[in-house]
Amino acid sequence: MHTLQVDIPVDYVNLGGILEMPDGARAVVVFVHGSGSSRFSPRNRQVAAGLQRAGFATLLFDLLTAEEQRHDNVDATYRFNIALLARRLGATLGWLRERADVGALPVGLFGASTGAAAALVAAAEMATVGAIVSRGGRPDLARADLALVHVPTLLIVGELDTEVIRLNEKAAAQLSCEHRIEIVPGATHLFEEPGALEEVTRLAAGWFGRWLGAASS
Repeated sequence: MHTLQVDIPVDYVNLGGILEMPDGARAVVVFVHGSGSSRFSPRNRQVAAGLQRAGFATLLFDLLTAEEQRHDNVDATYRFNIALLARRLGATLGWLRERADVGALPVGLFGASTGAAAALVAAAEMATVGAIVSRGGRPDLARADLALVHVPTLLIVGELDTEVIRLNEKAAAQLSCEHRIEIVPGATHLFEEPGALEEVTRLAAGWFGRWLGAASS
């Protein structure tokens, strides 16, 4: 396993990231975190570790600078600015493509909360994304871009997260690409229940393995 702390130049700022590459990785999964989170999200890091064991490289990165995050914590200035988040994700994907170590690998996106909407918008605009997984996401916030998404999309929602289930079903009805909704039994929005994140990881690894051609377990 190779772990690199990286700086990603976007919008005249640098975004911090963690790129982890198991030996022989055949695809890379980029994590797009949700409201108020960062590359240090314990839930995303747990899922990333599982994906690494399944043969995927992973990139967790900050969508906001430390100063922007401080402003966002006060008045939510940035977290629902899906256009900004998607633009930064798109620039990050461009940066990733230029790297000699992972640039040639198939790319998947794993979005959580509002990050799922940013992932869908970016995928609608770029041809480099091969698959998307959303965990407790808000795909409905991608709005008109949903109809433009052409890559296979898996929407994972907790059984007890009833309002988000409704919003995911609404979004799914606008998708014309290959897609599926998976409900994790007994799980709430943050998937804090025993075994819930393990099930998310299993579903994500299977989806990425199917559509990105990487090994899964």
